Amino acid sequence: MKIRIGYGLGTQTMAGGPGAFARMVDELERLRFDSLWLSERVTGRAPDPLVGLAFAAGRTTKLKLGTSVLVLPGRNPALLAKELASLDLLSDGRLLPALGLGVADPGEQQAFGVARADRAAWFDEAIGLIRDFWTGAPVTHAGARFAYDGLAIQPRPAQSPPDIWMGGIAPSELRRIGRLADGWLPSFITPDEAAAGRVTVEQVAAEHGRALDPEHFGALVPYTLGSVPDRFVAAIAARRPGLDPAELVPVGLAAVRALLERFVDRGFSKFVLIPVGEPDDWTAELEALASEVLPMQGTATFA
Repeated sequence: MKIRIGYGLGTQTMAGGPGAFARMVDELERLRFDSLWLSERVTGRAPDPLVGLAFAAGRTTKLKLGTSVLVLPGRNPALLAKELASLDLLSDGRLLPALGLGVADPGEQQAFGVARADRAAWFDEAIGLIRDFWTGAPVTHAGARFAYDGLAIQPRPAQSPPDIWMGGIAPSELRRIGRLADGWLPSFITPDEAAAGRVTVEQVAAEHGRALDPEHFGALVPYTLGSVPDRFVAAIAARRPGLDPAELVPVGLAAVRALLERFVDRGFSKFVLIPVGEPDDWTAELEALASEVLPMQGTATFA
């Protein structure tokens, strides 16, 4: 397996505006990070992931383009299949779609118009339809939420088809990943928890006659080269009560590398580093990070 290291923004705002975002994209391409990942918060100031990735696609030729994650419940699968296929085609097959149910936030749920209890069923019906539409063949479907009669969507994506990644660490999420996903990219997780979760994912996949590619297991890794902001400590306490923030957020270059190596030792090879605060100088930040962790990229793991 080959190690790949990408970079993400999480849901934070780019205080420097569009110029700062463009500089970050350019530096990721120049330094040869594997990928850029953008998250979705309708009620936040972070850019829409598909729009942001389309912008990045136009400035780059190598950088892969990931969503971490794009909310599926509330979206029309035919239209989303078209959008994702178009972005994949125009970027020459660089799209890495990761889909999810969305956060349990009243504002976000209001924006998508799907009750929390209905999200999972919506997701399960829509994801199969997206894959069907990507084939270019006519789709006929009569379901609880969607009905199509011989509808074909063009263009087809450049990839045949793109792999769909998912996040999540709850037992129900791990089972959904085993049933439906092509890859797993969790967040707020320790290496030992990731290793245990992988066992569940692979067991459920086998029960459904499936197998995930061994190279399609990774993690979102928040980090800082300074100190962990109080707001982020509070977020960890709310999301993972009782867990030491130091287990999830490495502080300093050496700690970032050490945590990635712990994941690699457990058979994980795809990583997305996410700063817990916007750096003052994107070039300096990314160059320092690249010097420490990018030598790992492309090397083989022993798993």
